[in-house]
Amino acid sequence: MFNQKSIQLIVAVAVFLAFNVCVRNIAEAATITDMAGRTVTIPDTVRKVYAPSPYGSYIMYSVDPSILAGLIFPIRDEDKKYFPKETQNLPVIGSLFGQGQTANTEVLLKTNPDLLIMWSAKRSAINEKTEESLKKLNVPFVYAVAESLSDYPDVYLFLGKVLKREERTKQLSAYCKKTLDEIKVTVNKIPAEKRPSVYYAEGMDGLSTECNDSIHVELLELAGDKNVHRCHTSNHKGFEKVSLEQVILYNPDIIVAQEKVFFDKVFNDPAWQNVKAVKDGRVYLIPRHPFNWFDRPPSFMRIMGLKWLANILYPKEYKIDMVKDARDFYRLFLCVELSNDEMKRAIYP
Repeated sequence: MFNQKSIQLIVAVAVFLAFNVCVRNIAEAATITDMAGRTVTIPDTVRKVYAPSPYGSYIMYSVDPSILAGLIFPIRDEDKKYFPKETQNLPVIGSLFGQGQTANTEVLLKTNPDLLIMWSAKRSAINEKTEESLKKLNVPFVYAVAESLSDYPDVYLFLGKVLKREERTKQLSAYCKKTLDEIKVTVNKIPAEKRPSVYYAEGMDGLSTECNDSIHVELLELAGDKNVHRCHTSNHKGFEKVSLEQVILYNPDIIVAQEKVFFDKVFNDPAWQNVKAVKDGRVYLIPRHPFNWFDRPPSFMRIMGLKWLANILYPKEYKIDMVKDARDFYRLFLCVELSNDEMKRAIYP
């Protein structure tokens, strides 16, 4: 039997413990405003995250892959050397939304992420249906928003704040901003009529491309806006079909190519010999390891891709040691040390 004093003591202890649990829970939570303007309560310490879109997943490789709960795509064998083994062995969860929706929700929940990092290309285009689906997962989520590559410095700073990786993301943000500023200064010094025209060749035959207003050719816009294919993009997927006759009429000074199959044959294909870029030997294959430097999907690797493109377009005005700069980029963004030969093979496959 408990006397009155014992009961009072037990109640006092229970209240004290309950109060401390509440205080601890408050201390372990943080309220932030994400890049879409939403007020979100997230764990004070985020130990594991999942980014269910290529944009968000790829940027996390550069922020801190050790806290990823899973992968959106399997890592290709030829790209494994760019990632730690712990990252290579993560489960492939897939994408939650969009045309490429492949996510295994059961696997996602088993990984028990503390936070989901969503990606949006528009600050005002958060889909209510998507929000409702996300809430059912009972995992807090924040939006990173990048309407263009120019927003990447801010995205890095935001992720650094959310994930308590400020020191690292300040470095990544500063590198992005410096590169964007350098290219802008270089391009502004060159009159539009003196900038070389560019055709972006996609597909095995090189006869798919993108309109000049497509996200898939944002690098061309930033590097002088001389994409020969001027039109309004018909859909987000892109791949606008053109004829070889149209390319010959465009007669671009430079061709940047996505597919090695096309690149390997274009100089020996009689049908392409009347195109200025081919006659002048100015067809360039876009580097793609571990992620594409130019497009599909657009990622942080485009910062290095922008330097590569500017050097191709304006070799006299934008002089850089491509191999050295790429090694520095890979060291900073991917924490991988490559030899000169390894880097050359990645740039010039």
